[in-house]
Amino acid sequence: MISKAMRMARVGSGSELVAALLLALGFPCTMLAAIIPNLWFFAGAAAVTYLADQYLHHCGSYLVNRLAAVRAGLSIRFLVRQLLLILLLSRMGYGEQALFYVTIACLLAFYGLQAPQGAVVTLIRLRRKLPVVTRNVDLEDARIPDAPPRLLMNRPAEKMLHLDVFSVAGVLVAIETGVHGFAYAGFALTLLLAVGYLAALLPYIRPKRLVPPDAKILGAVSNWLREYRPTVVLYFSGSKDSAYQVNMWLETMAQLDGRPLILLRERAILPQLGTTSVPVLCVPGGVHLMNLDLSSVRVALYAANVGKNIHLLRVPTMKHVFIGHGDSDKLASVNPYSKVYDEVWTAGRAGRDRYALADVGVRDEDIVEVGRPQLASIQPWTGAPKNPIPTVLYAPTWEGWDDNPGNTSLLLAGENIVKRLLNSEKPVRLLYKPHPFTGTRSAKAKAAHQRIVAMIEKAAVERAADPRWAAESAALQPVRAEAQADLARIEARLEALSSGGRVAGDEAETSRDSLADPVREAEIARLRDEWNASSWRELGWWEHKIVTGARMRLYDCFNESDAMVSDISSVVSDFIASGKPYAVTDSAALGDDEFRRQNTAVRAAVVLSNAATELDALLAAVADPSADTLAEDRRELKEYLLGPDEPTSIVQFDTAVKALAAKAEARNAGLARSLGERVTG
Repeated sequence: MISKAMRMARVGSGSELVAALLLALGFPCTMLAAIIPNLWFFAGAAAVTYLADQYLHHCGSYLVNRLAAVRAGLSIRFLVRQLLLILLLSRMGYGEQALFYVTIACLLAFYGLQAPQGAVVTLIRLRRKLPVVTRNVDLEDARIPDAPPRLLMNRPAEKMLHLDVFSVAGVLVAIETGVHGFAYAGFALTLLLAVGYLAALLPYIRPKRLVPPDAKILGAVSNWLREYRPTVVLYFSGSKDSAYQVNMWLETMAQLDGRPLILLRERAILPQLGTTSVPVLCVPGGVHLMNLDLSSVRVALYAANVGKNIHLLRVPTMKHVFIGHGDSDKLASVNPYSKVYDEVWTAGRAGRDRYALADVGVRDEDIVEVGRPQLASIQPWTGAPKNPIPTVLYAPTWEGWDDNPGNTSLLLAGENIVKRLLNSEKPVRLLYKPHPFTGTRSAKAKAAHQRIVAMIEKAAVERAADPRWAAESAALQPVRAEAQADLARIEARLEALSSGGRVAGDEAETSRDSLADPVREAEIARLRDEWNASSWRELGWWEHKIVTGARMRLYDCFNESDAMVSDISSVVSDFIASGKPYAVTDSAALGDDEFRRQNTAVRAAVVLSNAATELDALLAAVADPSADTLAEDRRELKEYLLGPDEPTSIVQFDTAVKALAAKAEARNAGLARSLGERVTG
């Protein structure tokens, strides 16, 4: 019932739901208190609305945006509360007294100050918006000034509106005591602070405090490009939720021999971008992108098939390559759009065969096998569980763009999988890591995910109360305490490194100050590895875990687990690199033979029906090597899907970049000769 109410209210937690209910009830109660009239009832109800409103804004509740869409936005809510205060004064017999008229006049004056304050904030933001946002690019020539303090620019409307609390409190105290001076003092404080807020903003609209015109910023970027002369570009366009697709290539780009550049198209991606010393340009405007001097680039790499790719694909002096963001048997892995690229790079032979079978127009000679450089951190299986009980990772993919039942196991099999693992005859630890997109399109998938989360949380509580595990927890307490101390230390250091010792400014200031620092990047990478190791040490080897967010990485979950259950996705292909047993769910009920025939990555898997009754075979393979009948199949499939272990994937990838760059150079040189002969002839 509560979860259904949360979904209907579009809130993310029980506390948000309580705050939403208090806000919804608070305003009618405030109105009732004004009509009765009852001073203390009014004061209590008004305080509830203030606090509930503040909490919902603080936690970034989606409900706040929905209220604005139905003409109940933040400004309206404050205005209604002020009108109810005037109603209270009238009902309590102050309608003909000076306090009544002074209250109206002061609240109107306060309302009038909100317009210039909002206009100044908007002007500052617009005039500090860059046409090209950067990381690790020297923009010293642009002379970008410091951003206004976050105290002034962070949620300014909310801060301004809350200044009325002094007036409201003053009036209520004046009514209770009969001393009107309290009200006048409250009005004076509200207006004085509002004027002060506006005055503090005004210096930042002076020309020297705003960023230079677009032409100067673009000129500085062009100067940097001419000096840096990038040779290989990773191009990416997508929503902020798809940032993982570009993040998975950051380390690979940093290891290339050439001069790499990361080219993004959406500002929302930048805050989600991982740490890197590779130069980053975010160019939202197509015209600005087309006017950049990218003449030195010889290879462009594309991590996703999206419409905005055309803005770079039009450049003939570079070779264009689709590298994707995973290797799987999904239809997206053989998209006919891939014909637009000069080459398509796959991990192993399986990708080549996949395109041949799909017959979508991608020629075999245009496919290059380069391995999967990202998989270097995946540890091979030792043949036995790491801990006294096996750990199974359940990592389902999301629901996809259509309602094909084979997209995800969550809808039909997810709860059965989790129940069987949680209630296994021999204890099993469950790690649940859902896809970042889970529930973004399908309400049913989101609901199934929430039910699974509830099941795991309940099982975790029950296991913690079990005497056997309680004893293990007590024995592990010193290790946990040490891990917690390490986590606190690491997080403090990461915070200091991320902020550079100061509070981050706006995008203009961040672009100016975010310069490449390989030493800092190396320390951050080391600390993140330590954070992951400490997180697992802090967690008992018997404790179930719901893994969300980007910090606890998927491949760390691979290394911590002894087996995996998943769907048809690149997660399966990547997990095969570990050599560990795995299961894949046939959610579309194709049948064992047909499911294996259609999906290469399933050839060495335990195939699960939606009832998940076959999980016993997976658990048996983990516990007893003699029961692992698919071990040799996994070894063969690993090379087929991901390529040989030698040379390493990063060497294969870098070699492919150099070879294609040479083709681009040859093409450009040939064209130059042809044009020269035409002119002289």
